[in-house]
Amino acid sequence: MRPSAYLVFAVVALLSSCSAPARQPVDNYVMGEKVQLGKLSYTVFDTQWLTHLGDATTGRVPQNRFLLVRFTVVSSDSGEVPAPAMTIEDDKGQVYEELSNGEGVPQWAGYLRNVKPAEAVQGNALFDAPPAHYKLKLSDEGGTRFAVVDIPLSFGTEPDLRVPQVK
Repeated sequence: MRPSAYLVFAVVALLSSCSAPARQPVDNYVMGEKVQLGKLSYTVFDTQWLTHLGDATTGRVPQNRFLLVRFTVVSSDSGEVPAPAMTIEDDKGQVYEELSNGEGVPQWAGYLRNVKPAEAVQGNALFDAPPAHYKLKLSDEGGTRFAVVDIPLSFGTEPDLRVPQVK
């Protein structure tokens, strides 16, 4: 073989051995299901869309809308475990980070959450995003394993599906 052929063979062999690490599959859940990620166990219960927080004239106003996500997280560890911040992603791939300022948020769960043994952290996480269908991204205590919870677009009112009575 000529020296250039050796070089090409070596480069091809090197590139094929340096492939990207395999991505772990992300499990999908619906609200109300228990999500086990490492030492943390999450349950997402409810969502609420708000046009403002606090008083209508002096409260906080979002850039889009405030989305409150009510959840609980517990730890199976014998020590304190951090529960990382959450994100939401819409169907177009736009990602919105959890807000770190909980001023005016009812039952705010905090932004830096540490879960103590035999205790649960529960309350609301806060996002500023336009109303849409979202996937809530959760992670384990180390941020290495992930799961998503389907967050359907809902404004809290169910349509009246009863058949009207004819008199």
